[in-house]
Amino acid sequence: LDEGRAVFVHRTAPGDRVSVEITDVHKRWTRGNLLELIEPGPDRREPLCPHYRWCGGCTLEHLKYPAQLEWKSRFLVDALARIGGIHVGLEPEAVPSPNETRYRNRVTMTLLRLSGGEVRAGFHRLERPGTIIDIDGRCLLPEKAVAVAWDDLRRSWGPGACRLPGGSRLSLTLRRVGELDILLFVEGGRDPGDPERLLSEVSGLRAIWHRSEGSQKPPMLLAGRRPMTESWYGEEVEVGPSAFLQVNREAALQLHAYVLGKAQSHPAAKIVDAYCGYGFLGRRLAHEGTAEVVGIEVNPEAGRFSTRHPVSGFRMLEGKVEDLLPGLLPVDLVIVNPPRTGVRARVVDCLLETPPSCIVYVSCDPATLARDVSRLTEAYRVSDLRVFDLFPQTAHTEAVLTLVRT
Repeated sequence: LDEGRAVFVHRTAPGDRVSVEITDVHKRWTRGNLLELIEPGPDRREPLCPHYRWCGGCTLEHLKYPAQLEWKSRFLVDALARIGGIHVGLEPEAVPSPNETRYRNRVTMTLLRLSGGEVRAGFHRLERPGTIIDIDGRCLLPEKAVAVAWDDLRRSWGPGACRLPGGSRLSLTLRRVGELDILLFVEGGRDPGDPERLLSEVSGLRAIWHRSEGSQKPPMLLAGRRPMTESWYGEEVEVGPSAFLQVNREAALQLHAYVLGKAQSHPAAKIVDAYCGYGFLGRRLAHEGTAEVVGIEVNPEAGRFSTRHPVSGFRMLEGKVEDLLPGLLPVDLVIVNPPRTGVRARVVDCLLETPPSCIVYVSCDPATLARDVSRLTEAYRVSDLRVFDLFPQTAHTEAVLTLVRT
């Protein structure tokens, strides 16, 4: 606006001439709705998905894919400069996803039971998170096998979704395991419904798990088989309903190889792999080198995997990084891959008090990455930065930033 406030408008692209209605006014910024596209910018394209107009599952599908990559790099560089005061110069390389669409091996939909037996199931509406948009298998985020299973499930759950557990609101997660097997995890409701009927009618469905509304207990297997296994980074992993594995397998392999190479390029006798998940990276570093590697992960499922499949030179500690890291320092290299909230202040304090030679920070949020790295630059310089597009058509991205002690 004339006084300098930015207006944020969904479904617009650089270079567009548009008519916009201001809807949400704040002191330093405003929000608006797109009323009319007067002249399209050079990077605009027709959205690929029939649900895109109102669905909040994707936000960048109206941009050509090379432009999405370019702007994700800019978002990261801008966040580092604006939030962290870190100026990295040129935009980092953005590694494209091998699959621009149908890349998610896991997708979660919300199901609402409305009055009169109506059922609505899908994603939240754009800018109206309280509203659910009905989504079918034409959605371009899930892999083809997952999309087919979703359409089958919608046809098979019966009037009012009576074959699913009861309740006004359910969370339904479908995930592909192995080549074509499908796992369904239902959260919410209390009674089991008719899982055997679903198992026989949904393509590829091999297991149905359920956790009742408000329950803190582990999920319960309603029908089908256990365990279900698949291969990740050359290791067989048992996949349950709450297993955390990357949703974009092909792009995750690119990211894994890059971080592995960065870690191996810095000679290290002692390594900490923090927020390590199943510890694939630390296990690989220990197996292929001479380093002693300690993984830290709060999820007990990862600890059980490490105990059942030991690797010489690698050990897993179960707990919070801020509690366990101080007792492991000093080391030569620390890898951190925290959740979207970033690392706790205590973790940064530890890394500054006993600084390793190198830190490799894997981030899924540019803002928290900028916040954390701004403090670490007291003792480090940024030596490398790269973007990996694990989530095409959305504003989410993954970045790897390498810090070398000064």
